[in-house]
Amino acid sequence: MITSKSSVSTANASRYLQQLSKHWSHKFDVNYTATNSTIPFSEDRTAELVAEDDRLWITLTVPDEESRVRMQKVIEDHLNRFAFKETLAYDWTAQPA
Repeated sequence: MITSKSSVSTANASRYLQQLSKHWSHKFDVNYTATNSTIPFSEDRTAELVAEDDRLWITLTVPDEESRVRMQKVIEDHLNRFAFKETLAYDWTAQPA
């Protein structure tokens, strides 16, 4: 397993966390509050999000490098759509879980 983490600077972290969680709750069994979310994409692919006042923390757990690259892009694409009024920057770092 690989864990990949990113922190995204934004004053709208809670809003984006909730939008992303609601969006995927139609397809996955998402558990979320205004500040925390767990999105189980599958048995071996999970995203955990934490919203702070000025930052959104993303932790992605996946089985392999190919999944890591693909899932990071999926998350970025979705967040960028919700954040169309601002440009988000991602600083992913990966390590074996």
